[in-house]
Amino acid sequence: MGANSREFVVGILADWRPFADRAVSVPLGALATIRYRPASSIFGSSAHEVRCGANTGREVRMRVDRRALSQAVVLGLCFVVAGCGFEETLEEFAGESGRQSATIPIRDGGDALTVGSFNIQVFGTKKADNPEVMDILASVVRQFDVIAIQEIRAKDQNLIPEFVELVNAEGLHYDAVVGPRLGRTNSKEQYAFIFDAARIEVVADSIATAPDPGDRLHREPLVTTFRVRGPPIEQAFQFTLVNIHTDPDETKTELDALADVFEAVRVQHAFDDDVILLGDLNVDYKHLGRLGQRPGILATIVEETTNTRGTKSYDNIVFDRHATSEFSGQAGVLSLQSQFSLSTEKALKVSDHLPIWAVFSIYEERQVVAGEVGEEVRR
Repeated sequence: MGANSREFVVGILADWRPFADRAVSVPLGALATIRYRPASSIFGSSAHEVRCGANTGREVRMRVDRRALSQAVVLGLCFVVAGCGFEETLEEFAGESGRQSATIPIRDGGDALTVGSFNIQVFGTKKADNPEVMDILASVVRQFDVIAIQEIRAKDQNLIPEFVELVNAEGLHYDAVVGPRLGRTNSKEQYAFIFDAARIEVVADSIATAPDPGDRLHREPLVTTFRVRGPPIEQAFQFTLVNIHTDPDETKTELDALADVFEAVRVQHAFDDDVILLGDLNVDYKHLGRLGQRPGILATIVEETTNTRGTKSYDNIVFDRHATSEFSGQAGVLSLQSQFSLSTEKALKVSDHLPIWAVFSIYEERQVVAGEVGEEVRR
């Protein structure tokens, strides 16, 4: 093992006997990802991951099947990191949600990047003429580094620029990418990305409407690639967002089409495999069709309602968890009622959907996969 490496040793006890004991060498400052397949069948047949930040030895994630965990007798999990030792029990990892949180993190300009999505129901001139509603919408946007907006229905193309001015009224520097008006009927809609230009930038020539040669989508997604400002360009997280609002009457057809869109965007953006599809899918995470059947696909909003009445889960943020390992594990739904002390009736004047969010690292991640000891994979 070279002078610029540290050794990560992972030992796991389950079913009263050790079933995994792997060691890998990783460069200093990298993030090690150790993937293993348990010898015991008590965890099922799927592979699991253990991750630990080499620079601090404190960022740890473990993904396991909780239903399988309930069948197992788990004694513990111990990580031994050269120069930094600590222990956690497997029960503690399983007890954490690891994915969803009721409170959106406060943006502090640190290493976390907050990405969101919000269907602002019939966002047009009538809503723009309501100062109370617009102030709430501006307050929502300020909590995100970038947020995808759906259901913009204004013929007046000044709506979003004027809304961004309101967002920036407190001295901020937000900007917007707005797509064309789309739809098969007279009721056209637009997508937009509103982003903090002090934190992220649009990659040149990356704004596009996703192709739909079979005309399976009522409103083809808006696609844009962003890059975090601050870190050196080779270390900055670069990611492509795919903004979508499916037709509620044709979700099966459209979600199958989105599987093809997702793959096409990944091929077209071969320089960047961090493709994040987000928006109003009009289905929950269990009904993503062929999109949900893609290997590694992760839906961040699980078992949580996203409509204002608290009855349905329509919105999500979806990506390949193997490719986009910058995901922090934090995601959730922002409650308009709780945050702004609104009754459901007043919240519905803002939208019939709630904003959703997920947090990513601002740094492009380096990976080392067990079995490829010492081999660094730059994504």
